[in-house]
Amino acid sequence: MSQPHRSAIAKIVGASLIGTTIEWYDFFLYTSAAALVFNKLFFPTANPLTGTLLAFLTYAVGFLARPVGGLVFGHFGDRLGRKKLLIVSLVLMGGSTCLMGVLPTYASAGVLAPLLLTLLRLVQGFALGGEWGGAVLIVSEHGDDRRRGFWASWPQCGAPGGNLLATAVLAILSATQSDATFMSWGWRVPFLLSGVLLLIGLWIRLAVAESPVFLAAQRQAEARTEKHVPVVEVFRNSWRQVLITIGARMAENVSYYVITAFILVYVTTGLHLPKGLGLTAVLIGSAVHFVTIPVWGALSDRVGRRPVYLFGAIGMALWGFAFFALLDTKSSAVIVLATTVGLVLHGAMYGPQAAFFAEQFPTRVRYTGLSVGGQLSSIAAGAVAPLVAVALFSAWGSTVPVSLYVAAMCLITVIALLAARETRGASLHDEDVEAETAAVSP
Repeated sequence: MSQPHRSAIAKIVGASLIGTTIEWYDFFLYTSAAALVFNKLFFPTANPLTGTLLAFLTYAVGFLARPVGGLVFGHFGDRLGRKKLLIVSLVLMGGSTCLMGVLPTYASAGVLAPLLLTLLRLVQGFALGGEWGGAVLIVSEHGDDRRRGFWASWPQCGAPGGNLLATAVLAILSATQSDATFMSWGWRVPFLLSGVLLLIGLWIRLAVAESPVFLAAQRQAEARTEKHVPVVEVFRNSWRQVLITIGARMAENVSYYVITAFILVYVTTGLHLPKGLGLTAVLIGSAVHFVTIPVWGALSDRVGRRPVYLFGAIGMALWGFAFFALLDTKSSAVIVLATTVGLVLHGAMYGPQAAFFAEQFPTRVRYTGLSVGGQLSSIAAGAVAPLVAVALFSAWGSTVPVSLYVAAMCLITVIALLAARETRGASLHDEDVEAETAAVSP
């Protein structure tokens, strides 16, 4: 890659990474708050686990909105461009999160409080449903074929980056404030901080150039006479790729939310340890996760997307059992180790994922296919993962069913990966994805 091209892609990657970090900060802030704050302030009940379940139900609502967001943003992103839709998603996400910081609680507004919280959560999910696909595509379509796995993995770092930022802010507030102060007003600070991050993200994203691959496809589309309806084309011609995308995300999505969200519930409610310990474990694990995701992406450029992804899925199926056994030691160092190893294995799936999914679809419907497939899986996976984990633990009084649940999702992912073609080195400029992938299939 030439130096000018390297500088250009680095700028695109930086802008995309900062944007996705802000978006995921907003989303994960809610996840942490649902486990630590919202269960008490918006869903007060006599049973702590019941309050947590209700809080996670509004958490799940955000996931229900994500496929709708993926559909809408994908459709217009394939017709109008990646950049415009990425700016809209950032405004919606940051605005809704900032408003959460000024919501009245159940004590002052009654049932209106959880209703408003749920509405804002829907906006969050809608925005994030369109954000992810556009962010990884604008990098994938700017990069070269040889190193796409590496470059496209950087926007994926926005997930641990956002989680790291959200967890760090909550951990600092939790450590510097009494529980009473934190529950009174301290929890609002990180939500209001989203307004500042929104302005920073907008300034950066406005400077990003549109995808050259999309612009070329748009010129071709203008020369055609037939009407271009991306969502119809996806389900008519690329339904197999959509199913592969859904299946491939099951293990990655479920394992991530069990490790980063359910751990906060299990450490405090199951092990009766301070909430700061769970936050610290996620904080350190997310830092290592952030660093290792591009390593896995680069490795997928050398050995292929599927081998790296399969390693992560199979490793996670086994680690799901070791994870809780290590948590049960109640040792701070061991809990941090368990969380970190789990997130490193997750990175083996998450690192090559962006390039792998982008290479499944032709340019005309790539934003739609990537977003719809990726976000439909979020309903069956990420939306219910904390709910299922809490329900299983509550019903059985054991984490073994939770580990079996993670292993079952990993099996689905393995099957989906075995049904997929290897796409390393495929050109995104060629509309015929079948021809591309056949040329690089093992």
